[in-house]
Amino acid sequence: MAAAGGGPDLLFGLRNNFYLGAYQAAINSSEIPNLSPDDVVERDSLVYRSYIAMGSYQLVINEIDSSAATPLQAVKLLALYLSSPENKEMTISSLREWLEDPAIGNNPILRLIAGIIFMHEQDYNEALKYTNVGGTMELHALNVQIFLKMHRSDYAEKQLRVMQGIDEDHTLTQLANAWLNLAVGGAKIQEAYLIFQDFSEKYQMTSLILNGKAVCCMHKGEFDEAETLLLEALNKDAKDPETLANLVVCSLHLGKPSSRFISQLKLSHPDHILVKRSSTAEESFDRAVQTVA
Repeated sequence: MAAAGGGPDLLFGLRNNFYLGAYQAAINSSEIPNLSPDDVVERDSLVYRSYIAMGSYQLVINEIDSSAATPLQAVKLLALYLSSPENKEMTISSLREWLEDPAIGNNPILRLIAGIIFMHEQDYNEALKYTNVGGTMELHALNVQIFLKMHRSDYAEKQLRVMQGIDEDHTLTQLANAWLNLAVGGAKIQEAYLIFQDFSEKYQMTSLILNGKAVCCMHKGEFDEAETLLLEALNKDAKDPETLANLVVCSLHLGKPSSRFISQLKLSHPDHILVKRSSTAEESFDRAVQTVA
C-alpha cells in the first residue's frame, strides 16, 4: 500500500486495525521505525484513540501534555469529554474556542474530534459544520454516519460516492458501504453481510466485525446465528456497548431473558440510548402503577 507521496504507507496496518476495532493490536503494532514527524503525530493520535475506545481515558489525559501537537490536544479533549459528565460543558467550550482559532481551526483531526463530540451530543448540524467539507477518509466516513443518524441515506450515499472515487477498496469505504446497505435494508442486507464476511476472512476478528455480521443476521431474521456471533463478540469484549445492546434485542426476539445484558449496559454505558429508553419505559410503568394504586 503506497502513501500519497509515493512511498510505502507505513501506517496502513495500524490504521486498519483501528478502523476495524482491533484496538489492542493497533497499540501493539505502533512501534514503527522511520516515520516522518507528521506520521509520528498521526500514529500517536491513533494509539491514543485506541486507548479511548477501550475506555482508558485517564491514561490519555495523563500522557498528553500542553506542549503536544494540535491533533493530540484534540484527542485529549475527546478523552476528557467521555471520561465524565461534569467535563462535558468545559470540554465543548474549549473545543469551540479552538475551532474558532484561525491557526488551528482547520486541522482535520480537530474537525474529526469535533464531529465525534457533536454527534455524541446528537447535534448533527453542528457536527456537519466541521466535517462536511471532508478532506480525509475518516471525515467522509463520519459524514456517512452523521447523515444516517439524520435518516438522510441520500446524502450518505453521496458521501460514499466521494469515498469510492478516492479509493473504492479502502477499509473505511467498505465500512461506509456496509452501514449504508444496512440503513437501506432489503436486498442490500446481504451485500452488507458479504462486506463483513470479507473483513472476517482477511483480518483479525473483532467485536466490530462480529456485530456487523450479527446485525445483518437479525435483519434477515436469523436470530440464532446472530446470538452465536454476539456471544463470540462478548467473549472478546464484555463491556462493548453495541454487543450488549444487540444481545438485548436478539434475546427479546428469541424469547430469552435480556435483563443481565441491560444491567451490564447500565453499569458500563449509562448514557446508551437503549438504557435511556429502558429507564423511560420503567418510569412510565411505575407512574401507571401509582395511578392505578
